[in-house]
Amino acid sequence: MLIKLKPKKVLLIGGGVVAKQKADVLTKQNIPFDIVTLKNNTPYTAKIKEFEISDTNGYDVVIDATGCDEVANTLLENKNFLLNVVDKPEVCDFYFGSITHKGDISVLVSSNGKSPRLTQVIRDRIEKILPINYEIDRKKDYETIKKETSKVFIIGCGPGAVDLLTIRAYNTLKSLDVALYDHLVNPEILDILPNNCEKIYVGKQKGYHHKKQDEINELLIQKAKEGKIVGRLKGGHPFVFGRGYEEMMEIVNEGIEVEIIEGLTSAISAPSEALIPVTLRDKKDSFMVVSAHLKGARVNLNWVDLLHRENLRIIVLMGLSRKKEIKQKALEIGINKNKEVYIISNASLEQEIIKTTLSQLDKIKAKKPAVIVF
Repeated sequence: MLIKLKPKKVLLIGGGVVAKQKADVLTKQNIPFDIVTLKNNTPYTAKIKEFEISDTNGYDVVIDATGCDEVANTLLENKNFLLNVVDKPEVCDFYFGSITHKGDISVLVSSNGKSPRLTQVIRDRIEKILPINYEIDRKKDYETIKKETSKVFIIGCGPGAVDLLTIRAYNTLKSLDVALYDHLVNPEILDILPNNCEKIYVGKQKGYHHKKQDEINELLIQKAKEGKIVGRLKGGHPFVFGRGYEEMMEIVNEGIEVEIIEGLTSAISAPSEALIPVTLRDKKDSFMVVSAHLKGARVNLNWVDLLHRENLRIIVLMGLSRKKEIKQKALEIGINKNKEVYIISNASLEQEIIKTTLSQLDKIKAKKPAVIVF
């Protein structure tokens, strides 16, 4: 039962950190309250005095946030109100839950007072999948509502290591019904998914596409229209040479809600793993991230002339199979053949860091995926 407390008078006893937390919750829910405390460390107005049982006269709800057994026992012995004693669920008449609102939808999670942190985590996960500004109509059936409240998450899974996932990505992975993933996603990350999550491999590697991009887009939309919470798992950051925007627009054009979950791009994490700062005061005041691979298996060399700039760090993604063309173009325009080059393979996992020069670049054998740093 959701019982409206707004018409009732609420007394909060205590003026410390816990009392402030309870006062914040009451304020957020627009529930008026009074505070009685001997010492007030909250930003709220309080009556400064030692608590007496007569202070509860006229109140329908009393919250004891003092942590004092004497106060709690006094309240329990003289109780004619609804009582909550913080951290003593066995004597409480009601509990504080973790609540979230979106429009007319309210969701409250309770652990019967045993673990507020657990309820906050669950609340936050539920909040992510609640639809924004959903129009409630009593006539809609279950299947219609399920389809209309589906959602797609495009999730950046970082360079590979599980502990380099963002907290948001980690929590989102745990909420999915369906996950579409490719070869750049570490299998250990798939272990985070719920046991009943449908996992679909849609890997795309040079020369071999398990599923074409149009098929991936159709699959995302199809699963969302089935009323599922769908995740598109991508290595790195979805908006850094990840085609995340293309997929997002296909989903948006179908009227389906979509959210981008950021991930750590290998363009920054791979150099960091090799102890190479992408910027360095007085030496490298800027950096550029480029892809050597373009649509239709075309090579991108439009950036090579920028290797003349000593103050610029250039990070090349998808460049391992284009080493020969990069070297040839660079030497043709007069780039120093001894210019330092680093290749970082499998950053954060079974990584290999190779230091070489431009003249030797095409002779280096390294595993994919790899990042080249000039």
